[in-house]
Amino acid sequence: MRRVTLLATVLCGLQGCGYAASPSLPFYGAYFPSWLLCAALGVLGSVLVRALLIRLGVDDGIPLRTLVYISLAFLIAFAAAAIVFGR
Repeated sequence: MRRVTLLATVLCGLQGCGYAASPSLPFYGAYFPSWLLCAALGVLGSVLVRALLIRLGVDDGIPLRTLVYISLAFLIAFAAAAIVFGR
């Protein structure tokens, strides 16, 4: 019974795997994964928002700034992936 439970657990973890090519973008002749572009957009967007908030004088009042800016980078990256690539 223990082996069956272990096997079922492992197989449930593999149910999302399918045979599909990874989403990639041609960039100067090389193919880059789309998540890499989205991550770069997220970091760049977060840096730009931080610069704007510093200029407005709001940055000093934000608690847990590191966590806020990391979350903002994720939010921008996920939004870019959803809007641009429809994922």
